[in-house]
Amino acid sequence: MRPKNFRKKETYFAWLLILPAFVFIGIIIFYPMILSFCMSLFQIELTRGDIGTPFIGFRNYIEVLSSSYFWDSIGRTVYFTVVSIGLEMLFGFLIALLLNQEFKGRGLLRSLLLLPWALPITVDAIMWKWIFNANYGALNAFLTQIGIIDSYRAWLTRPWSAMHCVIVADVWKVTPLVALLLLAGLQTIPKELYEAAMVDGAGWQSYVFRILIPLLTPTFLVVLVLRTLDAFRVFDIIYIMTQGGPANATKVISFLTYQEAFKFLNFGKGAALAYIITMFVALIALVYTRLMQRQVEY
Repeated sequence: MRPKNFRKKETYFAWLLILPAFVFIGIIIFYPMILSFCMSLFQIELTRGDIGTPFIGFRNYIEVLSSSYFWDSIGRTVYFTVVSIGLEMLFGFLIALLLNQEFKGRGLLRSLLLLPWALPITVDAIMWKWIFNANYGALNAFLTQIGIIDSYRAWLTRPWSAMHCVIVADVWKVTPLVALLLLAGLQTIPKELYEAAMVDGAGWQSYVFRILIPLLTPTFLVVLVLRTLDAFRVFDIIYIMTQGGPANATKVISFLTYQEAFKFLNFGKGAALAYIITMFVALIALVYTRLMQRQVEY
């Protein structure tokens, strides 16, 4: 009986030790989530203090999902996510292939590669905003000197170019992280596979597309999950570089949520938008998780 009682006391003591962590997590995570969901069920508009905060149920969700500006922002978010992740995966894979080779100074190059990712996003965004500046930007100066353009252009005030400028800034920052993650996957592949492929007469192209990429598929999926969830919630680089403009060309779903809550002071609709983003992100994570499970089974 003593060992059984001792195990019970040990279990209770273990729960007692982790109880503060659960309380802390509940305070900083679950309480704000519950509070924001409750706010989404009320009409909370600080600009209309005369109406109070009436309970309206799921009207905020219905109005958001039936509005054109919401689906337009979803389209911009999807475009930003697909293009930026596609470029990051491509450049990251090429850089990882380079760093996987043995050459002098490889360690130094790996360290320097981390600099764009290690810099704060605010610094990155301000730097690229200066580069794309219409009056004294480095991009305009460079393109003018080599004769591609005749005069300086306002890259961030044109709807088509503004989104792509933001994508360039995001790709520059995140590609080093993607490259290092893929490099970690490359280093788990035995070099004997490459030697055997060369002996069998397979060229570099066949080795990459028939051996290397299939073996890297789990790593690609992990990177894809992390980057998709992150890119779908992009906000800070948009806020600093374009403020959602010009003409709403870069107003992604996260920036729309910010505007509703903190610019238009409609906290009820802002909370509803936040929960809709959460559901979208959870759905994306679920799809990727299923794909990863299938890959593991195969």
